Amino acid sequence: MTTPATDLIHHPYVPPAGFAAPQPGVHRASTVIFPDVAALRSRDWKHKNGYTYGLHGTPTTFQLEERIATLEGGRHCLLVPSGLAAIANVNLSLLAAGDEVLLPENVYGPSRALAEGELAQWGITHQRYDPMDPADLERRLGPKTRLVWLEAPGSVTMEFPPLAHLAHLCRQRGVTTALDNTWSAGLAFNGFDLGHGDRSTPGSGADIVIQALTKYPSGGGDVLMGSIVTRDDALHTRLKLTHMRLGWGVGGNDAELVLRSLPSTPLRYRAHDESARLLARWLQTRPEIAQVLHPALEGAPGHEHWRALCGPDGLAAGLFSVVFHERFAPARVDAFCDALRLFKLGYSWGGPVSLVVPYDIASMRRPGTWPHAGVLVRLSIGLEEAPALQDDLAQALQVLG
Repeated sequence: MTTPATDLIHHPYVPPAGFAAPQPGVHRASTVIFPDVAALRSRDWKHKNGYTYGLHGTPTTFQLEERIATLEGGRHCLLVPSGLAAIANVNLSLLAAGDEVLLPENVYGPSRALAEGELAQWGITHQRYDPMDPADLERRLGPKTRLVWLEAPGSVTMEFPPLAHLAHLCRQRGVTTALDNTWSAGLAFNGFDLGHGDRSTPGSGADIVIQALTKYPSGGGDVLMGSIVTRDDALHTRLKLTHMRLGWGVGGNDAELVLRSLPSTPLRYRAHDESARLLARWLQTRPEIAQVLHPALEGAPGHEHWRALCGPDGLAAGLFSVVFHERFAPARVDAFCDALRLFKLGYSWGGPVSLVVPYDIASMRRPGTWPHAGVLVRLSIGLEEAPALQDDLAQALQVLG
């Protein structure tokens, strides 16, 4: 004899197979049901040949992992709750007490904070190198160096480094490289095949490519997620074991949102890029601005490296920074930011809404490594019409006098 509650929980109906739709189904699970004990004991979560537990993947997350691996030009992908979680997973998997990690001077701030905090507490040292000077990286590569982080362009200050040269130096020394490829979104260039000059050479890039899917692949400003992509089976397994031990997981509904946005990423990326270049060139003409930091503009730091890697007609995202003339005090630049109407104050980027954030770069860099005296403001260009954004910038610049 059963009761309605039991009947509802153990209802025998199974919908027919073969349902197809543009979007994959959403599977949410902690518990995964096995048909028998033999299946419970034989399934291997490490190789995606079956389902064992929610943290180890569902059909929804497996599909997203495979698509991100394809996007980045890799073989394997791990999903984590944020871009910073991807950075942490790589560090914790590859570094141990007594090891050293090298970070670019213009590295993503929370990555530096992780090195200065938890990694230092665990006996892992770090150095910062000048990403625009391969010789500086070469000097700092030592017997304890186990991992070098690459980033293109640099966080906030937007310098575009000679990625292929940096990766080549590390490869010569047998040092693993990890690239934060969030800006490129897997579209502007392939992080695994950087090459030299303007030629893409297979296997010439980073060993690991991470991305904050929070940004362009999500596209809505409403999802936190990161990815870790590799080509090497052994390296992937090492990273995956750390992933399991740390208990990383992403929700099925978040995976669904990224899967839904992913097909439109190239279209949106180009739209962000086009508007950003229009606005960046216009800001170059403004007397209030000392320099526009945009990799695709001639004269910007590392422009020649961007051009060599991405091509003269290559992509360049929707993110750039401006340096105000030093005659404008920080409080006046803050007033400019407050006066913006379409641009909103907020961190992150890659969504439909344009964003603005002023930075105190001098406090973020080692003394002598930042050449500008003026205040830097980073702009993330959304999907609004570029003329409307230009009008907004123009009216806000009036508060500077």
